[in-house]
Amino acid sequence: MALIALAADKGAPGVTTAAVALGAVWPRPVLVAECDQAGGDLVYRLPAAAPDDGTAMLNPARGLLSLAATARRGLRPDQIAEHCQRLVGGLDVLVGITGAEQAQGMTWLWGPLARAFAGLDPVDVLADCGRLGAGSPLIDLMREADLVVLFTRATLEQVAHLRERLAVLATELRGGPPIGVIVLADPRDYRASIAEVDRIVAGAHQRLRAEASASGPPPAPVTVLGGLALDPKGAELLSGQWGGRLDRSLLIRSAREVAATLVGRLAARPAAPQPGARPEPELEGRR
Repeated sequence: MALIALAADKGAPGVTTAAVALGAVWPRPVLVAECDQAGGDLVYRLPAAAPDDGTAMLNPARGLLSLAATARRGLRPDQIAEHCQRLVGGLDVLVGITGAEQAQGMTWLWGPLARAFAGLDPVDVLADCGRLGAGSPLIDLMREADLVVLFTRATLEQVAHLRERLAVLATELRGGPPIGVIVLADPRDYRASIAEVDRIVAGAHQRLRAEASASGPPPAPVTVLGGLALDPKGAELLSGQWGGRLDRSLLIRSAREVAATLVGRLAARPAAPQPGARPEPELEGRR
């Protein structure tokens, strides 16, 4: 069904925690795929479900690495399931590589992988892309996504980094998916922090559109979509055993709001044009 690419810029933590939290409360069938080129850490942080209703360790050799070996002979959506694992609590995950060295020979994978993810009907895929860098080959995955989501904290330094990254990414994704921003916000100043980031992002994107108006198509639309509560205790509880105190944590409560917002955005997407039909004009993301 839908592919949502989750990422952050320099200094913005929490993409993996956010991906797992969103996956835990996602209202439709979902797969969390660890696509971080720097190496993922799901295998070190979360327990796998064992056949005897106990727990086991995730297998680092079964996931993106084993899928990449298969994909060299062609990749179909139905091949992905055999490389996935299930966490305690029921969330399916595609474990990523464990070190950046393994990513060097996989730059060709991201486009075909994204297209395979998009064909996983009726499963949505939350792709944890980690922290983006200049010239990241993950841009090939993002171009195929239905929505790209960047996470930021509401600090001056991180919003400045976000503004620079959005300027580059909105241009690279021109004609592609819209970009959403999720603010990792302190619960004590939650709504005000989101509103301030929204104001800064809106102003920066308006200037970017004005600069691009004379040179071609507008950049990809950018919208602040809400916030996730900075909740260290909730993050510690996020160990695959969902329910009880975790279900009442600020992290999970805010994740439910974000998940509903993202699914609503996906449902409101324009229908794909039929062969031979005239394309619809590009729509700016609603605020």
